[in-house]
Amino acid sequence: MASSKSVLSLVTFSFGVAIGFIFCYVIVNIVLEKKVTPQPEIFHNDPHVRHSDDDAPSEQLQGQMNFNADKEQHHDEDTHIADGLNEKVKILCWVMTGPQNLEKKAKHIKATWAKRCNKVLYMSSEENKEFPTVGLDTKEGRDQLYWKTIKAFQYVHDHHLEEADWFMKADDDTYVVLDNLRWLLSKHNPEDPIYFGRRFKPYVKQGYMSGGAGYVLSKEALKRFVNAFKEEKCTHSSSVEDLALGKCMEIINVKAGDSRDTSGKETFHPFVPEHHLIQGYLPKTFWYWNYNYYPAIETLKQETHNLLSNMNKITRKEKKKTGTIPSAPSPPFQLYYCIGNHSPSLRYDFHAFYHCHHAKIIKQT
Repeated sequence: MASSKSVLSLVTFSFGVAIGFIFCYVIVNIVLEKKVTPQPEIFHNDPHVRHSDDDAPSEQLQGQMNFNADKEQHHDEDTHIADGLNEKVKILCWVMTGPQNLEKKAKHIKATWAKRCNKVLYMSSEENKEFPTVGLDTKEGRDQLYWKTIKAFQYVHDHHLEEADWFMKADDDTYVVLDNLRWLLSKHNPEDPIYFGRRFKPYVKQGYMSGGAGYVLSKEALKRFVNAFKEEKCTHSSSVEDLALGKCMEIINVKAGDSRDTSGKETFHPFVPEHHLIQGYLPKTFWYWNYNYYPAIETLKQETHNLLSNMNKITRKEKKKTGTIPSAPSPPFQLYYCIGNHSPSLRYDFHAFYHCHHAKIIKQT
């Protein structure tokens, strides 16, 4: 009898140990999984620190990408408006890059949206004849951004001034839909001193354009900017590229333009989409909310509603004029995202001029 009790006790003990082990194993795995799960991007609480760190390791795409995988889906689209704007609104794009980013970032720009620029240049600290890049004879690093920007605009002014009407600066992790940018710029005269981008309000009376979202100078603005350094109206002593450029623009009477669409929505965006579209993603203590020149809108519901209502309005307008509904209605300048670490590529129909974090373009649509 005593023996059977001992056996029962042993079985009960063993069963308890097994259950305890399994329970501990599950708990430990849950804890470890939480630790290794990628967390949302932790932003610097500083508007002038780039959130894409060129030196930080980033997950690389594997294999050869087919950038024209869905080309056939678009073969019958009506592109006459975009084609007309391509001739009417000539844009020179120059991309800020470096030797370490040609394969990681710049080559994806070269394979996708840069093809729609009237002229494209890649600005680096060193010349690379194969890519190719323009060597600006500068150092790399965040403290060199404004100096590289000045030298890049000087190079464009001296060598390519008559090849375009508008001159866009973009980082090598930015994605641009040129058709929509041309749509915005078509309403303005390149001979006027004006520039466009995501407008921030502190430190400069008229505001200044965020460097992360890219910005576009008119031909007259470019002339004044380059001459300002020759005439010593502006200096290159600051390392804060976008703010320093904004201060210089105000000194030389270049207007900070309003790049919002017809319903008041922003069209240049400094962050990846979830940071703009998911309500509450960015805490209200984050600098972004105090820096916006115009009221910021963050919810996906509001953005998509605006997109559909604008497209419907244009469709109705075109039908009234022509009696038919165009297969590709002329786009309102409402912007969405391309691709980054956290999101697949969204459709070109969504009209995008979005900043991409560690951009890895997998599809041109």
